[in-house]
Amino acid sequence: MAQKLQEIKVQLSKALRDPSKPWTGLLDRAEKSGVDRLYIFIGGIAVLGLWLVFGFAAQLVCNSVGFLYPAYLSIHAIESHKKDDDTKWLTYWVIFALFSVVEYFADFIVGWFPLYWLIKCVFLVWLMIPTEFNGSLVLYGRIVRPYFLKHHNVIDETMNKVKEQVNKVTEKSD
Repeated sequence: MAQKLQEIKVQLSKALRDPSKPWTGLLDRAEKSGVDRLYIFIGGIAVLGLWLVFGFAAQLVCNSVGFLYPAYLSIHAIESHKKDDDTKWLTYWVIFALFSVVEYFADFIVGWFPLYWLIKCVFLVWLMIPTEFNGSLVLYGRIVRPYFLKHHNVIDETMNKVKEQVNKVTEKSD
């Protein structure tokens, strides 16, 4: 167990020093205080966690975490010539959108569940972590893709019928 924690610490320390990541410059400046960047990161996570449980505008903070960093990396993926990063972030956005639709109908839960924003934020971070256990890839592979493959013909037919109806309506109005 101690060895596994040490491995995680080494990987995290390496990721926090990666010059290609947007947080590296911020951590470089903060580390000038004499505090190790790993402890700054852990402290930031603790403050964020407490904010999501007790703070003002927890919904805004949570949704910003789930949007800003993925949007930033999605733009980088669009601008790169690699296909893998495009696929990863498209998968993230499919799961993010699906979760947003489900969340809309379960909105009444938010009012009485005090840890909702913290749990949602952890969920969104899991969807974007750069590991083989990336949440968006896991959920897509186990839930969305099998459902899509089973039902995509019916969905395609329905979409074509809707498209035909829209074309008929717009042709009549011309």
